[in-house]
Amino acid sequence: MNGLPLDWPQPAGVKAFISTRVGGCSLPPYTSNNVGLHVGDDPLAVEKNRAQLCRNLGLLKTPQWLEQIHGVKVVNAKADGAVRTADGSYSNQPGQACLVMTADCLPILLCDKKGSQVAALHCGWRSLAKGICARGLQKFSGNPGDLIAYLGPAIAQPNFEVGVDVLEAFFKAARSHEHREQMSAAFISAHRPLHFFADIYALARAELNALGVTAIYGGGYCTYAEAERFYSFRRDKTTGRMASLIWLEEV
Repeated sequence: MNGLPLDWPQPAGVKAFISTRVGGCSLPPYTSNNVGLHVGDDPLAVEKNRAQLCRNLGLLKTPQWLEQIHGVKVVNAKADGAVRTADGSYSNQPGQACLVMTADCLPILLCDKKGSQVAALHCGWRSLAKGICARGLQKFSGNPGDLIAYLGPAIAQPNFEVGVDVLEAFFKAARSHEHREQMSAAFISAHRPLHFFADIYALARAELNALGVTAIYGGGYCTYAEAERFYSFRRDKTTGRMASLIWLEEV
């Protein structure tokens, strides 16, 4: 199955997977491996893509699908088939996958170094500025320094132009002078007045660092630039969604 190579030191027993747009059955403009039911694609094609995802990964329990609203709610993942309104989920149950869908927003996968807890967060700039990372970390028992984070594919700085409202939202959320300095370095001036190019990867690292997470990996892709591999809402508007999953292996 077409997935990204994830280069991070995930503990034994922790499994993770990030899909691409390749290898499914959706027709244009959703070509081809769209897992989002909310974007106008044929529901039957989406369900086939979702079923293929679970089958190829050997998932026996239903992943926690979410209705994502760019908020900060993080729920406990369950295999009851219910779609929960939230932008993240957490699990310490073997076989229960936490899953978020993205097409420019940043997926963050989290686990503890013991390999006993996992979470997936959907981090658009709004959720990130509002504090979804802090809400996600609150689900974990133990010290934030004992967590590992993987930053999945998102829109990269050269293609992510934002208004001054985005910069102000992050500055208002600064947790320290150092955090503010790190966030400031994530914005460079654009050609239009009061517009900036934002580095969402750098903003996520700054937030995680401020919360005590230092083992951070990933962050080297651009969904906007890599059209053959990734969906991008900003590039295409009508498009599909990729899936980022993390789960504990069943013994």
